[in-house]
Amino acid sequence: MLERATFGAAITLALMGFVQNAEQLVVLRAIQGMVSGVVAAANALVAANTPKEHSGEALGLLQMGRWVGVAGGPILGGVLGDMFGFRESFWITAILLGLAGLASTIWVKEDFKPADIQVRPGFWQSYRTLFNSPGMAGLYSLTFLRSLGNTITLPIASLFIVSLTGLETGAASITGIVIGSAAFASAVSAAWLGQLGDRIGHNRILILAAMLAALLYLPQAFVTTAWQLAVLQALSGLAVGGLMPATAALMNLWAPVGNQGATYGLDNSIQAAARAVAPMVGAAIALWLGMRGVFAGAALVYVVIVFVAWRVVVRAEARQITSLLPQASVGD
Repeated sequence: MLERATFGAAITLALMGFVQNAEQLVVLRAIQGMVSGVVAAANALVAANTPKEHSGEALGLLQMGRWVGVAGGPILGGVLGDMFGFRESFWITAILLGLAGLASTIWVKEDFKPADIQVRPGFWQSYRTLFNSPGMAGLYSLTFLRSLGNTITLPIASLFIVSLTGLETGAASITGIVIGSAAFASAVSAAWLGQLGDRIGHNRILILAAMLAALLYLPQAFVTTAWQLAVLQALSGLAVGGLMPATAALMNLWAPVGNQGATYGLDNSIQAAARAVAPMVGAAIALWLGMRGVFAGAALVYVVIVFVAWRVVVRAEARQITSLLPQASVGD
């Protein structure tokens, strides 16, 4: 699945370098979305081949790499565009993805034993089983809310920076620094908090990280300078970075055995849906309450995450205890 995702993305990106109009680019972007799914494939592969007691550490490292890419990718893309041109940037990215696909083919070993075709569940049955597992539906709700909270402020970020500085010149660079600082902080915390969750429990990391994110997003509605926003964004990035490996690790622990592909494929689709909705929600809040209200809205999303996370953990633990009661009575 990872090879298909990387090579598929490489081919579609290479074709984007030859487009002649915006319509062709939109079609290829849609095809890329259907054939790639690198993040979901990587999550599933790591989860399936990592001992469950080290799920947080492994998935945290994976998220760290992703956040480093989020922080550095736009900067590198801008430099490549200035040096070689925008068409050439697509081709360079395609080459990098192709190399990633070759690397996964040559060096990544997978201990995969396919299930008996006669007992393998169908497409809908796989997802029905997934949602009936204790806590999984709640974890997908957290995935949507987390992605919504993380992207809801992006549509107004540049305009808010302009309102703080009073200057349009350099606003794009400052915005990049603010967003990049949050992404870099998330990269640092994802690996550490993922490993910490393996020791003290991912439930605790999930709830505490959401509480900290809510507390750090609310003051952003009252900042008066760009550097204050950058500092608070970096600090909130530390908290948000803990949510991703905690959620991913709990999915690996709670999902049915051998269902990692469906688990993380659906997770990636829900994240994409949240990213599609977030700009509309952020723009609507900005129209009603002003740009500062968007940061208050993000804080409210994380407050909801705290409540949902607590409910998910309590219900999942209760259902798991209940499922063990008959076995305990038989043993007695």
